[in-house]
Amino acid sequence: MSESPAMQTMDIQRILSLLPHRYPFLLVDRVVECVPGSHIRAYKNVTFNEPFFQGHFPGVPIMPGVLILEALAQTGGLLAASDMGDLEGKLFLFTGLDGVKFRRQVVPGDRLDLECSNMRMKLKLCKMDARAFVDGKLACEAQITAAIGDRP
Repeated sequence: MSESPAMQTMDIQRILSLLPHRYPFLLVDRVVECVPGSHIRAYKNVTFNEPFFQGHFPGVPIMPGVLILEALAQTGGLLAASDMGDLEGKLFLFTGLDGVKFRRQVVPGDRLDLECSNMRMKLKLCKMDARAFVDGKLACEAQITAAIGDRP
């Protein structure tokens, strides 16, 4: 009988060690639960001083949908990385999105809860289900596909 992977959490220092993203493009603040090979739950605190709110939209700040998807992709990258050894010289690259649906707006003051699950790996491709919530209500859902490639 094999032992199931232990649940992990990740603070910002651990996230920075696994993702190449940096301000203003790092969109995951904390991982509250990660079971390698299974699922991950993380969040992004959406604040009024986010750079994208200057232009999206003046007077009516709404987080761009593509950035919600990017936050989900970064969360998925953390899930994939949690189950791998040395990632030196490697990058996770977005390769596809399927079934994308936006259900509600994300605005300053929201906590964007990010979940990825049902991860499937085949060779260097990774596919998973991703969902973002605000106050327990679905904001966005998608199937995300990524490839593990060599860093240029």
